[in-house]
Amino acid sequence: MVTGLISTILVNQERLQQSIETLAEIGQTPQGGVQRLAYSLEDIQARHLIQGWMKEAGMSVRIDAAGNIIGRYPGKFPEIPALATGSHLDTVPNGGRYDGAYGVLAALEIARVFQEQQIQLDHPFEAIAFTDEEGSMIGSKAISGRLVNDPAYYVRPDGTNIETCLAKVGGNWDCIERARLTSKEIAAFVELHVEQGPVLESAAKQIGVVQGIVGQRRYKITLKGSPRHAGTTPMNMRQDALVAASQVVLAVNELANSPGEQVATVGAMQVSPNAANTIPGLVEMELDIRDLSSQRLDELILQLEENLVAIATNTHTEIQIHPRLRNEPALAKTEIQNTIAEICQDFNLTYLHLPSRASHDAQEIATFTDMGMIFVPSKGGVSHAETEYTSVEQCTQGANVLLHALLRLDRYYQS
Repeated sequence: MVTGLISTILVNQERLQQSIETLAEIGQTPQGGVQRLAYSLEDIQARHLIQGWMKEAGMSVRIDAAGNIIGRYPGKFPEIPALATGSHLDTVPNGGRYDGAYGVLAALEIARVFQEQQIQLDHPFEAIAFTDEEGSMIGSKAISGRLVNDPAYYVRPDGTNIETCLAKVGGNWDCIERARLTSKEIAAFVELHVEQGPVLESAAKQIGVVQGIVGQRRYKITLKGSPRHAGTTPMNMRQDALVAASQVVLAVNELANSPGEQVATVGAMQVSPNAANTIPGLVEMELDIRDLSSQRLDELILQLEENLVAIATNTHTEIQIHPRLRNEPALAKTEIQNTIAEICQDFNLTYLHLPSRASHDAQEIATFTDMGMIFVPSKGGVSHAETEYTSVEQCTQGANVLLHALLRLDRYYQS
């Protein structure tokens, strides 16, 4: 049932759209996209703009040692943990205007609504713009206490050290551990984001209720054969590493298409000696595999390892698999998912439960407190590109769902 509360407390669609357009002017590319690389002049300019807007919306603003911008709207009980939301302002090279920025601007818009309508939650409300989500996720990792304790790990691609980068945005590597938060500071975190994929649009659904952020495994697979003359070596006497690699790619694809929600990709491959008249003697490839269940990922890798043994035997090659990355799934709290779904029903919005197969700051926050995510559709499933697009109506729908999720969670977490 749609209540009177819902009919009166809504975000301002025109103002939200204007905020999106104004922010997109910072780092705008000739093709209409946005490029705001972390720690760049454009990133710093955007950060100053957001801080000013937060203050105008009645928020106090602080920058922690990781450079995270945290706007705080007071609650009736300032000593209790905050309800938080937010995302990031930095982009990939030649990116779009919605990925990350939309979640920060929706949080800002909610603070503006609270200010205009003199709404004060029991909990403090915090809007967070995380540092460098697109690169190292150093902002959210610092908050979760899961940083790599080595500044060399965070050196930028251009060679700039992290100490210099953080100083540019008001952070401080030497005391970055002070950025760490716990459930005593944040009761729950709900991130609003564009889907970055085609699922919602293809299913004709308006809102995605995120079940969690998938776990991710990356592996380097090395295949060794024998580089011989391509003209003089009979086919039945070859040890062709590329033929073996081709069978590995097909095996990965078959596993990914088995029953389940997993995805798997061989996205990079190097062939040696890479000559037209020489049988490939060495192939190195990178495997990325994701699922919402750690157990399922372990099962898939075990099956793949068995397949690799068979392929090596059949092709007379040597195949080795080496782990490169292991991120565990971050599950959304069931009560937050249910709250989001109930609000969609109240607003007569169609919705779909789905996993996030991309990484987000929310996965780090989920390591120490309750987490949820809301998706809105991305046109054509496009993201990390200048043609990224989500309509103003879809952005408004997502922001209204987030607003009312916070209102209801304020009551839920009173206990």
